[in-house]
Amino acid sequence: MTTDQQLDGRAAIITGASRGIGLAIAAELVRRGARVCITARHAEPLAEAVEKLGGPGSAIGVAGKSADSEHRAEVFAKTLAAFGSVDMLVNNAAINPVHGPVTDIDPGAAAKILAVNVLAPLAWTRQARDVWMGQHGGSVVNVASIGGLRASPGIGMYGVSKAALIRLTTELATELGPGIRVNAVAPGIVKTDFSAALYDGREARLAAAYPLRRLGAPEDIAGTVAFLLSPDAGWITGQTMVIDGGATLGGGL
Repeated sequence: MTTDQQLDGRAAIITGASRGIGLAIAAELVRRGARVCITARHAEPLAEAVEKLGGPGSAIGVAGKSADSEHRAEVFAKTLAAFGSVDMLVNNAAINPVHGPVTDIDPGAAAKILAVNVLAPLAWTRQARDVWMGQHGGSVVNVASIGGLRASPGIGMYGVSKAALIRLTTELATELGPGIRVNAVAPGIVKTDFSAALYDGREARLAAAYPLRRLGAPEDIAGTVAFLLSPDAGWITGQTMVIDGGATLGGGL
């Protein structure tokens, strides 16, 4: 893995990062010189991801649920103990346990989606402020979705949660500046296990509606997130960058 050392000496927490977009973001941050703490629900794939990232010198992993306050406290404590700072936070963990019209979704399921996809990122950001960034500064990136920018039939409640996350991003940027920058990215369909239900069996048809004629890869998102976290984006806050292969230009998912 080559490095450019742009983020040398900085430490990041990335939630939901044992695979997919989160792992690609972690790998890109390590490539740029950062050290990372990655989280996920299950310990075994998390340990495998840490090894892929170069082991304890570059990465640590802490298993747990992103909406759990004790897990969050453990993550920040272990990151500070291992790396001495928490300069960057990526709120990537999300769930979408149900499909169908929002009017048919069980209220309990809807509440769980909002708890993990909106309230948890707020809690992670608040804790980052309290334990490090409020005094030393830092940068936060929330991973939203183009489903939060317009109607998304079949995954409407997920889209509602991502719309709320985009709105939360602007509010946090306003409240936490100038020391903490907060931005978001809104990917189109990225080929991961999480989104497989959206493209399995119809990838070619979906990709044909994208001006760039392909679905995304996790690495397509990682570079933009790393940029937003970096000093190169030092005058950018409260923004949501769409990364969708042009899908929103022509009505693709």
